[in-house]
Amino acid sequence: MLNPPRPVTAISLAQPDTIRLPFPPPLSLYIHIPWCIKKCPYCDFNSHEEPQLAKGQSSLSASQIESHYAAYVDALVRDLEGSLTAVWGRTVQTVFIGGGTPSLCPPAQMARLLDAVRSLLKLSADAEITMEANPGSFERERFEAFAEAGVNRLSLGVQSFSDDCLRRIGRVHDARQAQDALDAAIRIFPRVNVDLMYGQPGQTLASLDHDLAMALQRAGSALSHLSIYQFTLEPNTFFAKHRPEAMPDEKLLESMQTLIDERLGSAGFQQYEVSAWSLPGQRCRHNLNYWQFGDYLGIGAGAHGKISDHRGIRRTTRQRRPFAYIDALTHKPEPQHAAERWLEPRDLPFEFMLNALRLKDGVASHWWQERCGLPAQVLVKQARRAIDKGLLDADPNLWRASDLGWRFLNDLQASFLHESP
Repeated sequence: MLNPPRPVTAISLAQPDTIRLPFPPPLSLYIHIPWCIKKCPYCDFNSHEEPQLAKGQSSLSASQIESHYAAYVDALVRDLEGSLTAVWGRTVQTVFIGGGTPSLCPPAQMARLLDAVRSLLKLSADAEITMEANPGSFERERFEAFAEAGVNRLSLGVQSFSDDCLRRIGRVHDARQAQDALDAAIRIFPRVNVDLMYGQPGQTLASLDHDLAMALQRAGSALSHLSIYQFTLEPNTFFAKHRPEAMPDEKLLESMQTLIDERLGSAGFQQYEVSAWSLPGQRCRHNLNYWQFGDYLGIGAGAHGKISDHRGIRRTTRQRRPFAYIDALTHKPEPQHAAERWLEPRDLPFEFMLNALRLKDGVASHWWQERCGLPAQVLVKQARRAIDKGLLDADPNLWRASDLGWRFLNDLQASFLHESP
């Protein structure tokens, strides 16, 4: 790992404090649509209640809602147009439309958005185009229209197939709606992911087993991916201030993790990332690009991005407030960064490992030089300590957590934090 068998190149001769990328990494596009029917009490994403609620009105007509989303899509297109110089000539491998609840967007506006993406960017012929959806906004005709617009992978936020669990975590859909939406998605889209949560307040082992069974009985050519997250109390959320009752203890959480491993493994699913499982060949290409420290252009209210060029690597964040984002781009049609920073060489070990070590198989060791523009010697001291503690594999061709490191991943990732002199 410390001396990978690679030929000498310009990058390997770079100074430890100078970022020199030999070529840009793969590129993805993230599009944020921030509105939801209701803000979930555990959610810390940049999401806001529906436009009519945000505008202080009791209801809006269908034409008013269409007009509202049209204004937001206009802003997204202007944002994308203003960002082209940062990614000019590069091929976009994947597109992810997240939120919020993107499935609330009128299909005609979604089609207009994706038409603009295809006309402005060099999109790969086999580009993965994912859209998040909530069962509470499910309508068969809408799903069919999204597929016709070019969405070829749907990520459905089920969270649970139990009415009791859904009620406790404040979801707007019930178990029947979840099943109906999933069954329709499987028929309409070539690839489907289901989001589930374990460790929810009041959730039992039997309830989790039911959730897994409901998903796995539908697994096949379309339902080929499961994202299973541990329920957590995030800062600045309703649940952080008003802790829900009956939170599971550590022993129950361990039993739940064991159950997930056994049930999904026996069904042919492979865990390839901390929270991601897939059938062979069905990993989420967009999320893989994040974890493999690829680039991504982020547009939309509150969207984050990471772009590399000959000057280095920079992270961007758009204006968070949706209406302020629209207004800003209406008057000044260029990217509206709420924050922008160039990464310092000293920050890159942690930034890179925070992502790469989430992958069960790790990443090729030479990717550190290729995607961070720094020589391997920068990592020698931190990597050696992690290896000596048994947290990091000593394989010279991979950056990968050991079995022990996988169990204590936070400790392993933290070992690559910058140390003050």
